[in-house]
Amino acid sequence: MSQNTPHKDRDELEGTEQPFVSHLIELRDRLIRAVIAIGVVFGALFFWPGPAGLYDLLAAPLVAHLPEGSTLIATNVISPFIVPLKITLMAAFLIALPVVLYQVWAFVAPGLYTHEKKLVLPLVISSTLLFLIGVAFCYFFVFGKVFSFIQSFAPKSITAAPDIEAYLSFVLTMFLAFGLAFEVPIVVVVLARLGMVSIEKLKAFRSYFIVVAFIIAAVVTPPDVISQLALAIPMCLLYEVGIWAAQIFIKHTRAPDAEEDTA
Repeated sequence: MSQNTPHKDRDELEGTEQPFVSHLIELRDRLIRAVIAIGVVFGALFFWPGPAGLYDLLAAPLVAHLPEGSTLIATNVISPFIVPLKITLMAAFLIALPVVLYQVWAFVAPGLYTHEKKLVLPLVISSTLLFLIGVAFCYFFVFGKVFSFIQSFAPKSITAAPDIEAYLSFVLTMFLAFGLAFEVPIVVVVLARLGMVSIEKLKAFRSYFIVVAFIIAAVVTPPDVISQLALAIPMCLLYEVGIWAAQIFIKHTRAPDAEEDTA
């Protein structure tokens, strides 16, 4: 009977319902695979370029703008050991992020309808790429401008010697801020696709979002104009990208019954 049913009239869940314990077992297996992926990348990075090499790479934008002969310092006895390991773990997580998100996708996919899968998988891939692009933008562009701006205001009587733990905290905050800021299109698409906000309201909210973007940039970035503009302007541009992408997603991820009603 089900074989004779046209495909366009069916939008059934692929897979059968499973007991709660089976879901827990599958969740455990997915988490283990994600942790293994991070562990494998961590092991590879530990041997090359090594925790010390990764920290030197992370500190390069700051060291390049310090006065000649100045270096970063460690005020804690174990900081030279712990901080590079934290950076190695952070890098391992970023590199293994596609595998981690794939495990999340594989876990929730059996419970999604066909039209929902068309929405989730592109969002998983695009959100990963946008987060990594935001981190790369912060490292390659923002750091150099911010550190140069800060050092230009430093009095000559002060010798800059930042603490490595304070620098790591600053870097993580900036990476997280720019990574999440670049997720603006994903948030806009999800809100529009779930029907929480219409495209017309998103367009009408454009001027308010500009104000919100600059407020967020002023709160999460250092008190300098360069980093604030570097965060607020991309957020405004990505908001427009999100509106454009939302229209496409809504069109191509409708449920079959919704398409028939529209027709």
